[in-house]
Amino acid sequence: MNNRVDIPSQPSGPLPAAWRECVGTGRLNLALRADYQESAALVQREIGFRYIRGHGLLSDDMGVLRQSEGVTRYTFTYVDQVVDSWLRIGLKPFLELGFMPSALASGDQTVFWWKGNVTPPRSHDEWAAMVRAVLRHLIDRYGLEEVRTWPIEVWNEPNLDVFWEGADQAAYFRLYEATARAVKDVDASLQVGGPVLSPGSDEWWAPFADFVASRDVPIDFVSRHAYSSGPAQPVPFGVYQTFERPQTLLDQFDAPRRHLAGTPLAGLPVHISEFNTSYRPDNPVHDTAWNAAYLAPVLAGGGDLVESFSYWTFCDVFEEADIPTSLFHGGFGLLTHRQVRKPTYHLYAFLARMGFSVLARGDDHLVCRDDDGRVTVLAWQPVGGSDDGPYGSAPATHEVRLRLPVGSDVAVVRRSVNETEGNAWSAWRELGRPRNPSERVLDLLRDASAPAVRHSSLTAENGYVDLDLVLGQHEVTLVELLPVTPDEHPGLDDRRLLGQDVMG
Repeated sequence: MNNRVDIPSQPSGPLPAAWRECVGTGRLNLALRADYQESAALVQREIGFRYIRGHGLLSDDMGVLRQSEGVTRYTFTYVDQVVDSWLRIGLKPFLELGFMPSALASGDQTVFWWKGNVTPPRSHDEWAAMVRAVLRHLIDRYGLEEVRTWPIEVWNEPNLDVFWEGADQAAYFRLYEATARAVKDVDASLQVGGPVLSPGSDEWWAPFADFVASRDVPIDFVSRHAYSSGPAQPVPFGVYQTFERPQTLLDQFDAPRRHLAGTPLAGLPVHISEFNTSYRPDNPVHDTAWNAAYLAPVLAGGGDLVESFSYWTFCDVFEEADIPTSLFHGGFGLLTHRQVRKPTYHLYAFLARMGFSVLARGDDHLVCRDDDGRVTVLAWQPVGGSDDGPYGSAPATHEVRLRLPVGSDVAVVRRSVNETEGNAWSAWRELGRPRNPSERVLDLLRDASAPAVRHSSLTAENGYVDLDLVLGQHEVTLVELLPVTPDEHPGLDDRRLLGQDVMG
């Protein structure tokens, strides 16, 4: 049995909000769909992200740059609809400038099923003019003070040749300079940054810092992505992969600060504008309770390292590899199509209910408190990477024993997600893995996705209560301890519920 952990009564500081500062999305054109919009509204009601980032703002299916009979026109019909829909539910854009409109592209290399062009512009002057036109339109529509709060990121993972032709570093630096100067031409207070690197590309940091500094190129933040999976092992309509330990993600979060220390870019805000376990949109691990337990310590600790880390993505309305062929298909999303909550969704929803101030953080727990005396505990079964054994080989249970400071007796409400509770993916497997479930089955899956809820009470002794938790396999659990001040109810005696006259 684990030793009991004594939780301090004085907070160490506020719980960092970096975990929900931003969330990822499929390409921007998908925001026009009803399923997408219903999912976004649900996520905002129950989690409440601040920003949203995705590919494709400038790609052809958004229609920003159009040509007809030798006339070029900037159009914002779809851009306005997308941004309006986000702002309506409390989401601000984290603008990724890409990919290349075909009419401006220097080549025909594309990425993804929807064919985003990844070649440099044929004219950097024309590219810069388009960037200025987009930003001026957004300012005209939404106001300068609002748009000044939107980070503007230049491209996506240019160190990979699938996202930037030839992974040409010099060509990206040129694009970054042209873009950053165009952004500042519109307004000097707009925030611009990059280089939006994928994992395994830290050798780009030093030359990028040297280039920006030597040419006095504007930069307000730096950005990077983080994933912990190995090479893809393809199967029909999906992949499997190996995984490093969760600490790998935190190490990647910290990489920009480490590599930029001592450079002119040291101290700039760091945004991890994509992260997840797997970088593939078709790895079933995303649908599992393991994914939630794996990411729990990352969400609990990532705010110590960066200004934001953006989960990729909020829902499975997403089409990079192809159109999904099954409800559960290993999509990145916190939600499936049709709003079935995955276990990792509940990890985020649990964090959204945590208290304001941090009392303690350990290998398997985070404890917070609000000013009204409510104490919250997020606990999880620690999991490692693939070296720990195959899926399902984790211990069946994990114990967490805490001594918690409270101001009175408390009511205890516990919500749990594990291999059997709050786990629609497990229910879907038991139902035969239906690719296209009926409405009745969808309702069953939504019911199965609800966390298990238990309630009890604890009596305080000398200002403390002992909380003993037994977690199931791959469990993430939220415990709320609510101060109790009993109201007076003269004449009530629960022993008399069956009508007997109870004496004494």
